[in-house]
Amino acid sequence: MATLPNGEGGVATSEVTVAARPWARADAVLATAITMIAVQLVWKFGLVQRTYFRQDDFTFIARGLEHGLTWDYLMRVDYGHLVPGPFAIQWTMGRLGVYNDMLAHTITISLLGAAGLALLRLLWVLFGARPAILVPLGFYLLTPLTISSLSWWAVVIETLPFQIALPMALSSHVLYNRTGRFRHAVAAAAWVVLAMLFFVKAPFIPVLAFVLTLGWFPRAKRKPAWLLYLAVIAVYAVIFFRQLFTSVQLTNDTVRPGLPDPAIAAGFAWNLLTDSLVPATLGGPWQWRPIGDDYAIAATPPVMVWVSLAVVAAVVTVSVLYRRRAWLAWAALFAYFVLADVVPVMIGRIEELGPDLGGSELRYVSPTATVLAIVLGLAFIPLRDEERPWRRPAAPRLRYAWVPLGVAFAAGSVWSVTAYARLPLGEHVKSYVETGRLALKRAGANAVILDTHVPAKVVYPIFFYDYARVSKVLGPIAPYPVTWARQLTGPVRNPLVFDPQGRLRPVDIQGVTIPQSAGCVPVAGREVIFRLPAPLPEGDWTAQVGYLNPTPTRLAVRLGGGQAVVPAGKDFGWTFATVKGGGAELTIRTVDGGSACIGQIKVGVPRPAKSGTPSPLQPITR
Repeated sequence: MATLPNGEGGVATSEVTVAARPWARADAVLATAITMIAVQLVWKFGLVQRTYFRQDDFTFIARGLEHGLTWDYLMRVDYGHLVPGPFAIQWTMGRLGVYNDMLAHTITISLLGAAGLALLRLLWVLFGARPAILVPLGFYLLTPLTISSLSWWAVVIETLPFQIALPMALSSHVLYNRTGRFRHAVAAAAWVVLAMLFFVKAPFIPVLAFVLTLGWFPRAKRKPAWLLYLAVIAVYAVIFFRQLFTSVQLTNDTVRPGLPDPAIAAGFAWNLLTDSLVPATLGGPWQWRPIGDDYAIAATPPVMVWVSLAVVAAVVTVSVLYRRRAWLAWAALFAYFVLADVVPVMIGRIEELGPDLGGSELRYVSPTATVLAIVLGLAFIPLRDEERPWRRPAAPRLRYAWVPLGVAFAAGSVWSVTAYARLPLGEHVKSYVETGRLALKRAGANAVILDTHVPAKVVYPIFFYDYARVSKVLGPIAPYPVTWARQLTGPVRNPLVFDPQGRLRPVDIQGVTIPQSAGCVPVAGREVIFRLPAPLPEGDWTAQVGYLNPTPTRLAVRLGGGQAVVPAGKDFGWTFATVKGGGAELTIRTVDGGSACIGQIKVGVPRPAKSGTPSPLQPITR
């Protein structure tokens, strides 16, 4: 047996050296990959910990508090999304502190780490312990495709479980193709089912498995697995479409899917490809367009759109020229983009968003980062034991051509993520919620609070209707019972209302005032006319009527064609009446034969009193 010097005065056999090299390389690749994942988690945690709940997060948590963990609650299709997994998480979140952002951050980072490990497992299974697998892994860890999604809790708990289940399912499917052991097919199907619990794109996982088999495992005739996968998809389809057409939406209506205008559809698909997917693949979008304070969409500079398209076209061309079946990998990516990224949005909500706004939404393509990483591997790295992977030998000058491109991608990604992290993110929304929490604590039990809509920066009323009211957003964190009033009716004493910062203030009726300088005006069963300083247009108006009554009575308050009957107490006080009408005159009479004496009248809209002392005095900030 031949011996070689070991460099330390001893000897080492060539057999030991040869046998040790693969293990040493595998250990080095594994250690490097895990280090990369860990560094990514530390890097992105700086962004995640500054996020907070936003928009429909509040709606989903409120719905979870309103319902039990029932089939109807879990299986409701929300505007095309069958997501029992996220609904279960939101139900649990509502019972673990309601707005427990530290728990949300912990779950986010845990899922993000698991997604990186799941992709590493697939790359390892497909290509072996090669240093080359660190390139697609590094792409996934760095790409800005997923950044905006990490700042939105509802998107996190839909997309990250999918990004875990996708590579895990494909790993099990590859093992099944190689070994023929049916337990691997069962594991793949189980991962698909898990993905279906969380994300509407999960049925495309078996399609990707089919493409992978067709191109790289053509000899694997595994009919039982395909029958199992088809059964899973069939059951899912039956449940999905049944729930789709029966689930009641926030509009108290059921879904009526329809195709948008062809021009809008084409514009959306092109913008999503050129403004979002392609630039982000190369480290873009480099610039962001804020949507409120806590979110942003891509704002790729026009020149970079065309540069990105040219670079991607060159990369695809080179891979197709040198790598067998690279064309199939890119074709699968494009088909996935069209069917999984474009079509669901096109059917569901593109008419509301429009092609420009919708086409710049990176969250629509954020899960595609995982598919992109897999495709990059298939397009450039031979599979373990793959026969004839290359069309022709690579020219020496091309072997390291990816290095400057990789450096540019890494620099662009860091730039884009850093630019996104400059946003206030959840700072202002959390300030509103925490200020409201303290205000409710100080208001005490049985306070009467006007149930207005929260600011649009917290929840958009135009999209979420009643779930954008303070009773839905702040009500769950009230420490004492509170009376929420949609409108002021009757002799309500000391009503309160939230200001835009989340502080409670006294209610002030802002509009027109009818003063009574000489005492009060007697009113009985006949209408008494009070002329307004300025006419009011048709609308919903609140009248605050002061009185000094000898006995309790009921007042009929009329404004134009609208009238409201409200009680008025004894002695001095005031009563509120909400009237739908308009005009230049307000009339008042008693309806029970009694008498009243009317003092100052205000007619307008309830607003936070500017002169009232807010509680707390200053908004809570981090």
